[in-house]
Amino acid sequence: MTTDTSTTDSRHQAWSTMSVPVGPGHADPAAPPPASQRGAEYAAERAADRPRVAGLRCRNCGRAEETGPSFVCPQCFGPFEVVRAQVSRAKVEARGPGIWRYLELLPVDEAPSRGLAVGSTPLIRADRLGKEIGLAAGRLHLKDDTRNPTLSFKDRVVAIAAARAVQFGFDTLACASTGNLAGATAAAAAAIGLRAVVFVPANLEPAKIDHALSYGATVVPVNGTYDDINRLSLEIADEEGWAFVNVNLRPYYAEGSKTLAFEVAEQLGWRLPDAIVAPIASGSLFTKVARGFEDLVAAGLVEDKPVRFIGAQAAGCSPVAQAFAEGTDEIRPVRNPDTIVRSLAIGSPADGRYSLALARRTGGSIESIPDQATAAAIRRLGRTEGIFAETAGGVTVAGLEQAVARGLIGPDDEVVALITGNGVKTPDAKWFGVEDAVPGHAGAGGLAAAIEPSYSAFVRAGLA
Repeated sequence: MTTDTSTTDSRHQAWSTMSVPVGPGHADPAAPPPASQRGAEYAAERAADRPRVAGLRCRNCGRAEETGPSFVCPQCFGPFEVVRAQVSRAKVEARGPGIWRYLELLPVDEAPSRGLAVGSTPLIRADRLGKEIGLAAGRLHLKDDTRNPTLSFKDRVVAIAAARAVQFGFDTLACASTGNLAGATAAAAAAIGLRAVVFVPANLEPAKIDHALSYGATVVPVNGTYDDINRLSLEIADEEGWAFVNVNLRPYYAEGSKTLAFEVAEQLGWRLPDAIVAPIASGSLFTKVARGFEDLVAAGLVEDKPVRFIGAQAAGCSPVAQAFAEGTDEIRPVRNPDTIVRSLAIGSPADGRYSLALARRTGGSIESIPDQATAAAIRRLGRTEGIFAETAGGVTVAGLEQAVARGLIGPDDEVVALITGNGVKTPDAKWFGVEDAVPGHAGAGGLAAAIEPSYSAFVRAGLA
């Protein structure tokens, strides 16, 4: 495995180590001197440069709304999105690593003074994996978000929501989670000094529950599906006045996924790939990456070009993939998800129809992935590129394989696959469908039987 130094410069080679977010209280070596050294003129210049959040706008009907903890349009019940200011490559490149380098493209007034070091994760050139599935050398890249502070891309969305929670004066940060969001919310709250309460399915993987508990959160298991928990969260947000990152702060939270698009484009040398492959749970990540590319084009940071969007869902909870396969616009909710991919098990995805429309208009697809294929893809990714992904990553890699096999992605297409979470959170998933993982020959992988401490025993076991 090698990092993609051919498409990045020296600035990006340090990204995998990450750094403290640039903002008040955090020195940026590339920043100009403080206002005190340049007087009122400099202060006025910095005020003019400060990003402005003009407000919210409904994605469906275009209704404008003032900035605040609102997420549903009162006119048509469509989702609100954020309206913001302009940016330049020079401004971005003058800042240190992390999501706040794209400040003008984010729905905040300024970078927070406290918080986790989120983003600027590496873009990996994945030649070995690409060769196995039929892609030419140098054409497959993996956006490795397993390296975020709580080991998933959810740190991105929570960082934005948490910054807004502080600005709006909330004292409790909460979420409805299928796993990764619980840990991200708990850690973000701890970093900025807010109380954290997370609601999760009672059958969630123990590693993900322990992860949230380790940051001091109150974890509330709920006997029900994610959709049941989401409805409960709506009620609690109204009654208790808490900041639910994916409910009343959702317009800001959802914007965090765009930072994946910003980083991918910059790491590719300020250009767009031919195809993006991503997992679909609610569909927000999938659609926001597309919107992120659109924002970059609108800001003049990259040239416009067609990008195919390939989404992937676990077969045991794949309402969007099913609608795509049937050629219908109706997304039928899955009442009882049946899959090992709990992080994607959202039976009624909020952005499902937007995901469906995106795949269709870009010439992409929504792939349905059996659990056995997910587990096999986790093992393949680890074996070929040294990246241990959780089940959503397995779904993504398996979706990529299917798209290549079906000719949706050609051998010379430049492809970026989003690996959104670390496998330490789903440690047993990689062996799903494998009976007795014993190596058949040297280098095959798998768990060998215990042997005596002698070379002859090593040979008898067939390991030589």
